[in-house]
Amino acid sequence: MIDVIGTDAGAPASLPAAQQALIRAADHLAAPKRLQPALRHWLNSDQPELISSDDPRDLAANLEALPTTEAVVVLASGDPLWFGIGRSLSERLGGAQLRFHPAPTALQLAFARIGRPWQDASWVSLHGRDPAVLAPRLQQRPPALAVLTDPQQGGAETVRRILRSSGLEASYSIWLCENLGHNSERVLQLKRSDPLPENLASLLTVLLIAEPSAAPPQERLPLFGLEDGLFLQHADHPGLMTKREVRIQLLADLDLPKQGVLWDLGAGTGSVGLEALRLRPELKLMAVERRAGGAQLIEANAERLGVTAAAVLEREVGALITEGLPAGLERPDRVVLGGGGRSRAALLMQVLNLLQPGGVVLIPLATLEALAELRPLLEQQGMAVQISQLQAWRGQPLSDGTRLAPMNPTLILKGKKSHP
Repeated sequence: MIDVIGTDAGAPASLPAAQQALIRAADHLAAPKRLQPALRHWLNSDQPELISSDDPRDLAANLEALPTTEAVVVLASGDPLWFGIGRSLSERLGGAQLRFHPAPTALQLAFARIGRPWQDASWVSLHGRDPAVLAPRLQQRPPALAVLTDPQQGGAETVRRILRSSGLEASYSIWLCENLGHNSERVLQLKRSDPLPENLASLLTVLLIAEPSAAPPQERLPLFGLEDGLFLQHADHPGLMTKREVRIQLLADLDLPKQGVLWDLGAGTGSVGLEALRLRPELKLMAVERRAGGAQLIEANAERLGVTAAAVLEREVGALITEGLPAGLERPDRVVLGGGGRSRAALLMQVLNLLQPGGVVLIPLATLEALAELRPLLEQQGMAVQISQLQAWRGQPLSDGTRLAPMNPTLILKGKKSHP
């Protein structure tokens, strides 16, 4: 049996007595070269054979050659089965020959240092991987995300650039955790405007902790095209919103009038309709979202942006049209149809019957099948139909350069009702 013992910076003296006894009784002891001088000093006499564990492949070969009757101990960092040497040993030697004794991981230590529970945390490792894997994780809007950085991939600077390019810099606080468990340990929170500290350690874990971003002063907001991170989102459906690039195109295609009625059906976070109000404050907006808590979320986003919708409803869109509109709200001049699901075709026909002459209906779609289903309905009503596809890319760090990461393509179906 081979005992694989996870250690901290104080090993071997800081290890529990039972694990210290295993080390003293070992015939062969594998450890990183940096730890071997401290081991020799601690063991003093009757030292076992010391084997370097710095190269996992050489280590596995050396361990395979040892007699199975002799006691063998391997010292590793933290939890050997969490981004450690444990996996390669298990693959080469088989799990039946190994007995693991984990120590706290960098993830546990990092959250302990900032005093935050971590049962809801996610993590991603950038060691030897394309840093672009971080971008889709961020779009899921995790409440806490630990990033194991790789200095060869840009380290903390890469994490910050991806966070910024994802439009979520305002939604997360950044914690830098260096050399956790060592005498040179340092933990600090990075403000949005702060430069990165110089000479960051290569042993670095970055924590991204979600926090409600304060709405910036109105005078600092752009005319349109707000960053995704400025909008509050559903905690159980993070990232489910109309992204900035698509939102900009929809606002352009709506041909927004100065006055009139805009319906945002399946409004989600309300991002499209609320940005429309910032462009055309005299519009009357009806935002409808069926998801529980949808109305409260849209109202909160409206307050952040300094606009007011005429009606924000938490209801099924189809039932709303069947049962009647809120008092004082006329038929629509513009409609964004983002919901409806399988009933979308029937819902579209109801919308077209209520659409004012010269009105526009705009339908963002994800599939060709949906386009094939809905386009004939517009044409049969004698509407002028336009179809476009929006494919956007966002720059993501790649080593010392930048790669373009594609976003999901969006089909946009537009119909304009003729004047009588």
